[in-house]
Amino acid sequence: MLVLAGLVAWSLWPEDERPDPRSRVYTEASACLLTPAQGITDPSAAPVWAGMRQASEETLGKVSFLEVDGPQTAQNASTFFATLVSGGCDVVLAAGSAPSAAMLQGAAQFPGAKFIAITTVDDGKTQANLVKVTEATPERVTSRVHDLVEEVLSAEGD
Repeated sequence: MLVLAGLVAWSLWPEDERPDPRSRVYTEASACLLTPAQGITDPSAAPVWAGMRQASEETLGKVSFLEVDGPQTAQNASTFFATLVSGGCDVVLAAGSAPSAAMLQGAAQFPGAKFIAITTVDDGKTQANLVKVTEATPERVTSRVHDLVEEVLSAEGD
C-alpha cells in the first residue's frame, strides 16, 4: 500500500519547469579562429578568443577555433585557413604570424567571406572583406575583437 501511494504521489508530482541553467541555445551565426599550434593558449590568440567568447555570450552566436598543426608557415596555414572558410563560418579570424599571413594572402580568393586578421603588420593595403586589428595591448585586442565579432554575430543571428 505504501509503495502504491508513493508511486501515485511521484507520478502526480509537478515537474520543475525551469530550464537547465547550464544549457544554452545558440543561433546559427558563427565565428571561427585560426590559431598557431598552441591553440587558444598562444599569447597571440588568447586575447582574441576572450573577445570572441564575450561576443558569443552576448549574441548566442557560436565560436570555435582550429589550430595550425605542423610547420608554422603561411603556406602550411593556408590549408587550415581554407578549411575554416569552406566550413561555413560567418567570419574567420586569424591570430599569430602564420595564420595571419595565410589570411592576408588568401582572403582575396574568397570575396564573399568576412575576415579579421590580428596582426602587428599594417602594410596599408585594404580589402573589402578583411579587417586588420593592429592594437598593441591584449586588452585592446580583446575589446576590438569583441566589437567586430559581436557586430557580425548579431547581424547573422537575426
